[in-house]
Amino acid sequence: MRERRAPLGAAGLAMGAYALALGARGAYPFGHGPRPGTVLAEQVVPLHTHLWDLLHGQGGGDLLLNWNSGYGVPFLPDLMSGLLNPFSLLVLLFPRDQVGLAVFLGTLLSIGLATALMTVFLGRLHPGPGWLRALLATGYGLCAWVLVDGVEQPAWLWGLVSLPMLCLAADRCLRRTGWPLGAAAVALAWVGDFYTAATASLGAGLVLVLRLLLDRRPVRERLRVLGRALAMAAVGIAAATPVLWVTFEAGRAAVPAAVLRPAPPGLGDYLAQLLPGGLTARALPQVFTGVLGLLLVAALPFNRGVRAAERLAWTGALVLGAASFAWRPALLLWHLSNAPEGDPYRSTFVLSGLLTMAAWTCLAHRPTPLALGGGVALLALPAALTHGRGGGGAAAWLLLGLGVPVAVAALWGLGRSPRLATAVLGCAVLAGSGGAAYTLLGPTDRQRDRPATGPEAAELRQARQLVRAADSWPAGRSDPGPHVFTGNDPMLLGGEGGGYRSDYLPQATAQALHGLGAGRLRQGRQTLSFADPVGQALFGITASLQPDLTQLRGPAAPLVTVPPAAPAGGLSLWARRERLLGATVYQVPALVPGGGPAAPTDHGRSGWSLPTTPPGSDGTVLTARCDPGRAAYLYAPYLAGRLTWPGGSLDAHGEQDATALPVIALGPVPADGVVRVTVRVEPATQVPAEPFACLDEAALADALRELRAHGATRVRAGGHSLSARLPPGSTGTAVLAVPAVPGWRCAVDGGPAVAAGSAEGLLAVPLGSGAGSLACSYRQPGLAPGLRVAAGALGAWVLVTGWAWWRRRGVSRPAG
Repeated sequence: MRERRAPLGAAGLAMGAYALALGARGAYPFGHGPRPGTVLAEQVVPLHTHLWDLLHGQGGGDLLLNWNSGYGVPFLPDLMSGLLNPFSLLVLLFPRDQVGLAVFLGTLLSIGLATALMTVFLGRLHPGPGWLRALLATGYGLCAWVLVDGVEQPAWLWGLVSLPMLCLAADRCLRRTGWPLGAAAVALAWVGDFYTAATASLGAGLVLVLRLLLDRRPVRERLRVLGRALAMAAVGIAAATPVLWVTFEAGRAAVPAAVLRPAPPGLGDYLAQLLPGGLTARALPQVFTGVLGLLLVAALPFNRGVRAAERLAWTGALVLGAASFAWRPALLLWHLSNAPEGDPYRSTFVLSGLLTMAAWTCLAHRPTPLALGGGVALLALPAALTHGRGGGGAAAWLLLGLGVPVAVAALWGLGRSPRLATAVLGCAVLAGSGGAAYTLLGPTDRQRDRPATGPEAAELRQARQLVRAADSWPAGRSDPGPHVFTGNDPMLLGGEGGGYRSDYLPQATAQALHGLGAGRLRQGRQTLSFADPVGQALFGITASLQPDLTQLRGPAAPLVTVPPAAPAGGLSLWARRERLLGATVYQVPALVPGGGPAAPTDHGRSGWSLPTTPPGSDGTVLTARCDPGRAAYLYAPYLAGRLTWPGGSLDAHGEQDATALPVIALGPVPADGVVRVTVRVEPATQVPAEPFACLDEAALADALRELRAHGATRVRAGGHSLSARLPPGSTGTAVLAVPAVPGWRCAVDGGPAVAAGSAEGLLAVPLGSGAGSLACSYRQPGLAPGLRVAAGALGAWVLVTGWAWWRRRGVSRPAG
């Protein structure tokens, strides 16, 4: 029981310091919800809300498919990459509008569990007082990586748990005990968050190799230990193969992310990250683990109580580990040869763990005043080199200036009054960790430009009620656009919208929606709902939430249509839409330059280029001629500049391969039949060859009536399936208003299921000579082979576990 107090105390200390820092900041849950624009608000909370819906039988879809977002997207990759931290299941204990509180509690418990496990492992590394181990482990649980990166991505925090857990599993190989339990720990780490688990596995392997190099057992026995560890890792990782295979296939099919190539950090900037609140403006490895740990790591080379070989080994491991994050080939190794996305240093919690282990190696051998003095002198060097570089300001230097003398005095007093010295160290660690957390949890420069608080709970409830009241799925879609709260409003509010922000956004979905005129953000990794009547009609959207929280209703095609043959048309957006409608509804006029200081240049099918508008001028005028009374629209997805037209204006921020504007409504065509748009362009930009179109609303209504007459008479939607009853003898091609993501298979009239085709990016099923029904279902690519490999790994694990049990039973059985 006494041995358990230290890990529990460490967990309580880390969680308490984190909560105190949040409370002092007035941050959630001690203030408003998560700060808008952050990953936590935009992705994490909506994703957990969708999980809540699924667990309570209210979700749109199931574990394989998400009907709420992107007009139908795979869900398993999101689940496996963001929701398999076991603490994600805490959403079950909270009401839906308190999911953010469940996420916070999961973050808190992940920090606590990681701290407790590190406390236990430090005791395996070297024996020593539990409370001293707990104090150093607290620095690991609240390292700068946690406070800057981890709390924004709770799934990553499972990597923080995995490092000491895997080190404990490897320790079992050293002690030749509990191999099956170690393999289970590896599987748990890789299932919980495969990305950080890979990093944690490399870190745990490095620690094991270091321990084996320092071990005095025969080389043959050490090789056996290494073999046991490799076999344990192989079985555990194989058990997690469904997660790895599914996410690998989903990653290959997803919109590629921008690859970050960070410049190597300078020595001064890097050293600044070791100090309290050492966050700088540029992205750098976050490695601060507390003043106590920093002092002990600095004192390690001078501590003669530690064997020279061990001092050299730990010092070398830390130097090489730190250098590896400044050299791109080694940085890629930490990310398993994948170019880092979003955060190039998301693996640096491993370096924080190594610093904590090295600090304990020093403390377990009781550093002398001379060794501590050497550590203080060594600390003075980076403090002098980095003065003025850190982002912590005066508070950081106060923590360092007070923390080091208090730590030195308390460490010196351990040999005279252990209880008092430990209590002093505990207070210092609590104050230092809390102070550093307060510094690092403040808003970044980018976040200061955003609203400090998110939407009120009452607004969210009102929006959700409106969306649900209009929902008639699958007869029609209730779209929660235009994303007034987050990029994942469909998961947050319900309904069936086009908004979807995810690292696993399928390329097929992004291309289909963009190709039909929807907007997109984040280098194409966030889709937006349609905002014009034709786009909404094609996707069966019968109700759409507006920014003022009112519902806009309109006629729409059924979810499954059999469009008649339409004129071949051209390659423009307007032609693609008309092919899906099976009718001509647009008048597509030629663009005519209407004057201005900078005339556009016609490049034929490639479109028009618009030069930069000179300062002080009115801009370039673009005109087109249509029949008066029609509704005019502009589609210029990559236009960047100020647009004005009679009755409206818009600041456009389009950018090729980054941000695409949706179809823009310009209002009715005036009596003279001339549509005019004035564009003030800062950087030179482009518009398509046929950017204008004028909609005949009566023709659209006729086309929709025709689609309803020949389309599905009844549609049923399952968790990851869609079936439709068609008029008997239907011929041609059935089109489903669902992006044609790989994995869909369809059958006609109960026949064999085959891979679905594509029509303008949507699911298409040839009906042959005549059909009366069709049924489609989605299979997640990679899931079936992954499950087969996992079954084999589970069989191997059961055999080894049974064999170990039989051996123990044979040994313990009395002779005779």
